[in-house]
Amino acid sequence: MTVLSIPFLRLPHNPDLDMPKAASDLAAGLDLSACVDAPVTLAPGKRMVVPTGFAMALPAGYEAQVRPRSGLAAKHGVTVLNAPGTIDADYRGEVGVILINHGDDPVTITRGMRIAQMVVAKVEAAHFTQVSALPPTDRGAGGFGSTGS
Repeated sequence: MTVLSIPFLRLPHNPDLDMPKAASDLAAGLDLSACVDAPVTLAPGKRMVVPTGFAMALPAGYEAQVRPRSGLAAKHGVTVLNAPGTIDADYRGEVGVILINHGDDPVTITRGMRIAQMVVAKVEAAHFTQVSALPPTDRGAGGFGSTGS
């Protein structure tokens, strides 16, 4: 497995939390922790941006995808609202996680709580060229559900 070195900046309000890290040797995602000063409550149906207390410098040609943690989603109905959220290589601000509570009960977010996971991935640059027609396929312009149930 190739290991990519990513510059990590611990922000002043985060003197103590772990850097993003994998929970196991073969985990694809790196756990992100909440960097809140005091516990905050996420009510059912509500959303909030939770700070992580760090910034980073992804290399050109990479992105970081912020994804839900399956345990938080299964146990409490809390997920990442814009999953996967994309962090671009030119962003240098604090990483924040937009959480939403789809569950029935309020959920308390505490300092150091693992709230999401981040996957770093290569991206390809794309350039669109306008054409007068697209090459045909068996599916054609069929919309959602057009290939069957």
